[in-house]
Parts: sequence; structure tokens; C-alpha cells
Amino acid sequence: MWAFIPIINLIIWLSFAMIWIAIAFWPARVASRKGHSFIGYFVLSLFFFPLALILAYLSADRTTPLASYTAAAPVSPP
Repeated sequence: MWAFIPIINLIIWLSFAMIWIAIAFWPARVASRKGHSFIGYFVLSLFFFPLALILAYLSADRTTPLASYTAAAPVSPP
């Protein structure tokens, strides 16, 4: 009976690590969709998940052009 305790502990810790890594993909994917670094946010979320999630949702979207950089339609004289 006591011989299985290390194996059970290993299974529990591996399960915990897999869930931790899977959850770390959430802020990384959100940041990636906004044009930010997937790897950077993934590493940040491995250590500071709540901070990475907040930063990912509050960061500016880099995939859409800003209104100030888009060409305006020419104005025709009246």
C-alpha cells in the first residue's frame, strides 16, 4: 500500500502541471489575437497568470489600423 504513494503523488503533480500549462495558454492566445507576442504572454502567464490575463485583455489591438493613419476620403468642393 505504502509503495504506491510516490506514484500517486507523481500523478497528482503531473496533472497539476498540465492544467497549469493549459490555463497559461488563455492570456497568450488573447494577446496573440491582438497582435502581441504569444511566447511573451505565455511565459508571463506561467508565473503571473492574473496579471497576464488582465494585461492581455487591456492591451491595445495592433491588428486594426488606427483611424489617424487611414486615408480620408477627398472632400469635394460644394
